[in-house]
Amino acid sequence: MIPLLLSAEAEADAPFVTRLRATGTSMHSADASLVESDALGATFAGKSGLFAIDGATADDLDGDVVLVRPQAGRVERLLRSGSPHNTLLVTERCDQLCVMCSQPPKKTHDDRFDLLEQACLLAEPDTLIGISGGEPTLYKDQLLGMVERVLTARPDLRFHILTNAQHFDADDISRLRASLYRQVSWGIPLYAAEPALHDEIVGKRGAFAQLEEGFAHLIMAGARVELRTVLVTPNHHALPDLARYVAARLQFVEAWSIMQLENIGFAKGRWSNLYVDHRADFRPIGMALTLATLHNVRAQLFNFPRCTVPADFRKYAIASISDWKRKFASACEACREQSQCSGFFEWHPDDHAETCVEPL
Repeated sequence: MIPLLLSAEAEADAPFVTRLRATGTSMHSADASLVESDALGATFAGKSGLFAIDGATADDLDGDVVLVRPQAGRVERLLRSGSPHNTLLVTERCDQLCVMCSQPPKKTHDDRFDLLEQACLLAEPDTLIGISGGEPTLYKDQLLGMVERVLTARPDLRFHILTNAQHFDADDISRLRASLYRQVSWGIPLYAAEPALHDEIVGKRGAFAQLEEGFAHLIMAGARVELRTVLVTPNHHALPDLARYVAARLQFVEAWSIMQLENIGFAKGRWSNLYVDHRADFRPIGMALTLATLHNVRAQLFNFPRCTVPADFRKYAIASISDWKRKFASACEACREQSQCSGFFEWHPDDHAETCVEPL
């Protein structure tokens, strides 16, 4: 697992964003240059003064855009150099309480939009930046304002924003039609075609109806949407009905991602009740994939190790887990398809991972 939070000490009092330079690369005014380093950490100097980071080498940190929080004694690696997997957490507040939530919501909000905007402007060329929460659109005006300013200054960048899509309204349509929003895609969860079942899974009455309104506004805005469905016991056998709903009502989506469960957050304590062993009964998943494909909806499987998926459906299983939280079972070393495989989340039970794989 690649650590994203590291211990740090800094001369500054207030949090600041900087890009780390361990080599003689041309410097930006917001960059910090290497002063000294060893196997345990590195010291940098920038416009906010000296700061020392423990737990990573200068080579590991070179080019990273980080948020230094002196009072907390830590540094957050917001955008890692050379990684395609960079996601910014904009809030931990949420207005849903999903039964399997991997990031359990908090009641408090740490407003970091200004700092995150600074980080985006320092991103490597052509970077795809993820935005997550909580629910980012609880702070919709701040979110959209940040996205618009960043993309105006850096049109080479792209954003993928995870949202429950329940906070868009008719007034947003013209705003979201702006050409710069072609650089933005929205990852939106839908767990069932039956309103009551979707509402049960997200822990919010009326969520399905609000989501349908949100979809209507996004369709009118010409928004780019990735639909997301986490596989849990309550919706396992309802997936074919959801596929029919998607084919009939949501053909505008760019992709439909069916996602295996993470053993973290709320799901960790409910694992035995929520986790679906797709090896034992893949039929509802296979039927959903087939229906989607027949109706020209691009479907894909996230977090499904390729060897655990029937051969006829293996093409849908992609390498979906971010590099910093991905692991493979020891038996996977012999697999010829490891580079195409999701593997497992770092927190997936080791005993299960070791027993369920069969190298291809």
